[in-house]
Amino acid sequence: MSKVLIAGGGLAGLAAAAALGGAGFEVEVFESRPFLGGRATSFPLSGEADSEVIDNCQHVLMRCCVNLLDFYQRLGVRDCIRFYREFYFLEPGGRISVLRRGRLPAPFHFIGSFLRMHCLDRRDKLGVARALMAMRRERTRRKDLDRISMLDWLLQKRQTPHAIDRFWRQILVSAVNENLECMAAIHGFQVFGLGFFARADSYEMGVPSIPLAQLYAGETWSRLRNVRFHFRSPVERVDAAGFVVAGERRVADHYICALPFERLESVGLPAPQFGHSPITGVHLWFDREITTLPHATLLDRTMQWMFNKDGGKYLLLVVSASRDLTPLSREEIVDIAIGDLRLYFPRVCDAKLVKAHVIKEQRATFAAAPDTERLRPTTDSGIANLYLAGDWTRTGWPATMEGAVRSGYMAAEWVAQAAGKPARFLLPDLA
Repeated sequence: MSKVLIAGGGLAGLAAAAALGGAGFEVEVFESRPFLGGRATSFPLSGEADSEVIDNCQHVLMRCCVNLLDFYQRLGVRDCIRFYREFYFLEPGGRISVLRRGRLPAPFHFIGSFLRMHCLDRRDKLGVARALMAMRRERTRRKDLDRISMLDWLLQKRQTPHAIDRFWRQILVSAVNENLECMAAIHGFQVFGLGFFARADSYEMGVPSIPLAQLYAGETWSRLRNVRFHFRSPVERVDAAGFVVAGERRVADHYICALPFERLESVGLPAPQFGHSPITGVHLWFDREITTLPHATLLDRTMQWMFNKDGGKYLLLVVSASRDLTPLSREEIVDIAIGDLRLYFPRVCDAKLVKAHVIKEQRATFAAAPDTERLRPTTDSGIANLYLAGDWTRTGWPATMEGAVRSGYMAAEWVAQAAGKPARFLLPDLA
C-alpha cells in the first residue's frame, strides 16, 4: 500500500490522515509539538500531573460544518459535541434576547424569535429583514463580494448602527474572526447562507464537552492503526525528494504539507502574503456561581462571548479580531473582562476571583480581507506528489475548523487519485 507523509498535526493534517488511513494508506504524521490539534487544542495550566486542562480558546462549530462532523465521526468522538438551539444576546443590565428556530421551515424558521428580540428595535429589525432577503438574492448573482467589505455591503443596505453592532457584528466577527470593515463580504454571506438559510437546524452551535486535545488523543486513533504520529518532530524542509526531519531524509510515495502558512518559507516553499487576525481568550475562575446560562453573546462591550465551562464558576470569555487587546497586559485584560461581566451578571460584584488566565492567539487565523481569496493557493503545490492543506488554502470557507478539515480531505483526494485509487472524502455543503 502507498505510504504518505504529512507535515503538521493540526486539523488539516489530521483530517487528511484520518481519510487516508481509513482508505488503507500507510500514513505518518510529523508534529513539532508534543500534542495534536494545532490552534484548536488544550493544555495543562501547570507542569503538574493533576493540573487543570484548558482549551487555548473556545472553539465552536455549527451543524453546517458537515466535514468537521464527519472527521469527528471517523475518530469516534462525534458524541462529545453538545449542540445548542438557542443563541442568547445579553445586554448591559442583564436583559436577554433569545434567537431560536420555530416551527416554520427554513429560511423562515427564525421569524418568531427574531421579532421578539428586545435588543433590536422595530427599525433595526425591518432593516435586518430587508438585508437578509437581499443576501439570499445576491448570494449567487453578485460578483464583487470578495472585493468589498461586509461593512460596505451592510451600509449599502442601509443598516442602522444599532443593527450592525448588535446583530451583524456579534454573529459575523466571531464566525470569521475579522472586523466587519476588514472582512470580505463573501465570508459573511457564507455564514448566513449555510448557517441560517440552508436548513432549519444548520445554525445550531456545537461545543465540545471535553478538552479539545482529547478529541484527537491517542486512543481515538485506535481504529486507524496504519496512522503513526511523530511528536516533537518538526519538518525542516519540504521538496520533491521528501521531508527532512531532524536532519534525516524521510521518503514516501506521496506528501502533504499541512503547516501554517507562515511556516512555509522556513521549509523551502513559497508562502502566500496574508495578514493575521488574533483571538484572545480570558479564563476566569470565581468562588461562586456567576450565571446559569450555558453561553451568551455580550452586547456593546469589549468581551464578545461568554461560555460557561463549569457550573457557572469558571467562565471563558472570547474576543475575536482582538487587535486592540494585543498591547495590553494580562492584568489590564482581566480588569476589562471583570468590568464587562459586572454589567451583565450582578453576582460578579460579590464574587471573589480565584484565578485568571489570558491566552492571546496572535496568529489565530489569516485575515479574511477583501481581495484575499485570489491569493489562497490550491491543493496542488506544483511539485510532483506534494499537496497543500490548511485553512489558508482555497477551501471555499474562511479560516475555520471546517475549512481546515475540508483542506485535509481535498489533499487526501489528490493523493488517492495520484495513487490510482480515486476516492471521495469531501462532503458537499448543505446548500
